[in-house]
Amino acid sequence: MDFRFDIIIEYAPYFWQGLLITIGVSLAGIVFGLILGLFIGLGKMATHPLVRLPFTWYINFFRGTPLMVQILLVHFGAMPLLLAEPNAIISLAVSLSLNSAAYVAEIFRAGIQSIDKGQMEAARSLGMTHAQAMRYIILPQALKRMIPPFANEFIVLVKDSSLGMVIAAPEIMYWGKAAAGEYYRVWEPYLTVAFVYLVLTLSLSKLSHYLERKYSTQ
Repeated sequence: MDFRFDIIIEYAPYFWQGLLITIGVSLAGIVFGLILGLFIGLGKMATHPLVRLPFTWYINFFRGTPLMVQILLVHFGAMPLLLAEPNAIISLAVSLSLNSAAYVAEIFRAGIQSIDKGQMEAARSLGMTHAQAMRYIILPQALKRMIPPFANEFIVLVKDSSLGMVIAAPEIMYWGKAAAGEYYRVWEPYLTVAFVYLVLTLSLSKLSHYLERKYSTQ
């Protein structure tokens, strides 16, 4: 079987455009997932069960249902209520953010609870508020332990962005499928897409290992 590089060359501008969108929605999912995940993680650690309940069920829903279903619900259900003309890229970014937040929340919770309770008590005895102790004492230590699971979550998020093709978000997998559909060839477009995802995920893995080594020595 001849490998047709001309297909890759023809679709190279579209692959590049799709790559930029893939990186963009993944970064949005990571940033907003971190912010929302920290809030949800802290909410799940609340002492009052009624305060804890909505955060617990948020995590249960987004971890217990397929991301593809969540993307469809956001794009065809939630976004039409907010926007006159739903945008597939925005819908994908929102879906990734909401999904990532559920996993990030559990990472935050586990990381914070791994720190000895005596450190919080010591910080409070020095006159710090709970928020100050969390910010200056607990979180800096916990974050070092969270680097590997955060990296795994972000790698999964980048790969899961490929599900955006179900709502026609023009990320890189969308263009791979378009090329395969036009030429009835699967090896050239899908191997190209696979190679791009491999480069992205390996780069994130290398960055994770670097950060892990850097902060483990501090």
